[in-house]
Amino acid sequence: MESFYRRTLPSPCIAFSSPEGRQLFGEALADGTMEGYFPLAEQFHTQAEPAFCGLGTLVVVLNALAIDPGRQWRGPWRWFGEEMLDCCRPLEVVRREGLTVGQLVCLARCNGARVDAVHADVGELAALREQVEAAASRADEPHLVAAYSRGVLGQTGGGHFSPIGGYHRGRDLVLLLDVARFKYPPHWVPLPLLWAAMLPADPTTGRARGYLVLRRGEGSLASLCTIAVDDEAFRVAAEALAVGLPQMLADDRPATVDDVVASFVRRGTSALLGVVGVRAKPEEPVGSERQAELWRELQDTPLFACVERALARAVVDAGASAPGERSAGLWTLLVLACPEAVFARLPPPLRAELELLRDPERLPQRVRDEACHLAAQMTALRDRCCDP
Repeated sequence: MESFYRRTLPSPCIAFSSPEGRQLFGEALADGTMEGYFPLAEQFHTQAEPAFCGLGTLVVVLNALAIDPGRQWRGPWRWFGEEMLDCCRPLEVVRREGLTVGQLVCLARCNGARVDAVHADVGELAALREQVEAAASRADEPHLVAAYSRGVLGQTGGGHFSPIGGYHRGRDLVLLLDVARFKYPPHWVPLPLLWAAMLPADPTTGRARGYLVLRRGEGSLASLCTIAVDDEAFRVAAEALAVGLPQMLADDRPATVDDVVASFVRRGTSALLGVVGVRAKPEEPVGSERQAELWRELQDTPLFACVERALARAVVDAGASAPGERSAGLWTLLVLACPEAVFARLPPPLRAELELLRDPERLPQRVRDEACHLAAQMTALRDRCCDP
């Protein structure tokens, strides 16, 4: 196979380390629009695989946001590496196909970030400029990620993700911290040109690319439970969340909340049971402590008792062995995290009673954090795979 050593950066891109690039940096620094650069530069690295631009970009931003993954990276250290971004889409598939905007949103959320995504076909250049200037003027958060077509910038390759590291107000330029450093160095590009590069449709989704605004999540640690299944299971689960479960729950005509939960467990087993997994390894002290705390807090919720009764009914019907505490806990999290639309076809009194049990403000802190993280992932899963 022919090999390559870097590419020539095309005009109008301006290499960061060139005399002009350094002058732009100094001017933007003096103008106060390079504050966001420093936490990103501390974590800047080269993506580990040719198709890992999304993972490499996300690792830079998650570490710049000082999010604790709650899982061991190497030795005793907790830190984000690309191999740890193992939820939402299998790493083997990412290695072959890369990521879409929706998939990167799902990954960011399940690793402890709050994310707002804007597709260029429904956004505006002026709004992007406002977001860039705001992020570039702050040293903490948010951080912006650009999703764009390299071809519009005159570069080789297709879709790409890069953190936005700074802004030059006078010349309306943004600094792209390109994580494919084996190919192109970090470089300045005109913001209108970057916007134009966000507009071509991603052939995988049929939608324009755009940008992501990432902030640190509410919890101090990334989520313990996550969605981590293959693409076929994703499709089945997404269709169940968007179409199948709402209709099946309504068809069962439940009379009580216990009936709703029992129907949810029975109907959702094939589509959802394998969707949620516990990420932390039991032998990791932090993971073990967090698991124990989560299961304790889950058992204190009224919904956990409903789930236990539903699982007991399922055991009687199927003649199977009784499920463990962890199974009841995972089902409780699934009921808490499911999009509200899953229960939308139930009678209003039942919906109201169930929503009281699912109300985040009534949940213990650890349960609330996990349910919110998981809900964000499930919503991203549904929206990426189906038209809800």
